[in-house]
Amino acid sequence: MRAVRRPGAYVCGIDAAMDVIGGKWKVLILWALDEKPCRFGELRRAVPGVTEKVLSSHLKELEDDGIVRREEYAEVPPRVEYSLTPRGAALNEALEPLGAWGREHVQPGAPVRSPGARAEVAMAGNDPL
Repeated sequence: MRAVRRPGAYVCGIDAAMDVIGGKWKVLILWALDEKPCRFGELRRAVPGVTEKVLSSHLKELEDDGIVRREEYAEVPPRVEYSLTPRGAALNEALEPLGAWGREHVQPGAPVRSPGARAEVAMAGNDPL
């Protein structure tokens, strides 16, 4: 497991975390593995648009960082499954508020309201439901 992936010190914790999860696909890989352990092909289908080369590279980096576990089974044909380590599960927990923010502020057509906000809208007569 690598302690530091680039030369020099990190500016802050977010800088260090982004060094681990940086890139277009890593967070989506983590979310897919949060559901259940997956084989390579399952991950490829769960993360549409990722190429085999990039998926393989990101899985190797996440494994080196102690986020993902690669388990080989002595079977014919060979079977390999990827799953989250405890460190990876903790990282996914840390990413949950970011996902909630994205659903609330960026994702079109899927507003996330607190129960109090929904009651206020209902009282004003503007509740679409």
